[in-house]
Amino acid sequence: MSKIKLMSHLVAGYPTDELALCAARALVAGGADILEIQLPFSDPSADGPAIQTACTEVLSRGYRTADGLAFIKKLHEEFSSVPIYLMSYGSLVYTPGVEAFCARAAAAGVSGMIIPDLPFDHDEGLTSACRVNGMENIPVAAPSMAPERLEKLAQAGFPFIYAALRAGITGSETVVDEQTLAFLHAVGTGGSKVYGGFGISTGEQAQQLAPSVEAIVAGSVFVRTIARHRSNAQELADAVTAKARELSGTA
Repeated sequence: MSKIKLMSHLVAGYPTDELALCAARALVAGGADILEIQLPFSDPSADGPAIQTACTEVLSRGYRTADGLAFIKKLHEEFSSVPIYLMSYGSLVYTPGVEAFCARAAAAGVSGMIIPDLPFDHDEGLTSACRVNGMENIPVAAPSMAPERLEKLAQAGFPFIYAALRAGITGSETVVDEQTLAFLHAVGTGGSKVYGGFGISTGEQAQQLAPSVEAIVAGSVFVRTIARHRSNAQELADAVTAKARELSGTA
């Protein structure tokens, strides 16, 4: 079986700074090609219970954007060849100023931004600010989008689009069926490379999805794995590495 390109999601600072770094190293060891690092946020619109609980816990420590960017910088210095995408929500980017935020993100080593609640055609200047700073804005497509709007996004010229495989929140199980594959095809009709995720947790799902996407995306499954093994760093590292290998087809 050939290697499956994997984008793995991690909440910065969860459950501790040290264990978050341990988990990131385990993800790379397990075959993660891209690290998607989420800045903890208090009112997520797409995150399911696992990620929302993780964010709440990290924020309760007084964790700030600067801490998340410092974590990303450390990862970039250790894994300079692994692209790091920053995932967050619009208010964290807009409040300090979109251009200022993007400059800070790029300086930390971020190469792409995923901001689900900023629409691709009303993004407060995110796309242009990313380009100025050598990053890509990666808009999110969802099956709930009207066909006309989905076509507009697909034809908008973005190098990458994140396709959320179903409506609602992440973390619940996703069924990869003909409807899913048709949606992915529609997202990619303009030539954008498509990242597909939302509820991907098994190697079987990854294998079904892989031929239709540039990379599969997995998040909640890793957050749940970290939560289960947080009392022992070595067990956490082993479990995260094993799950990453399963999803990337390298087990």
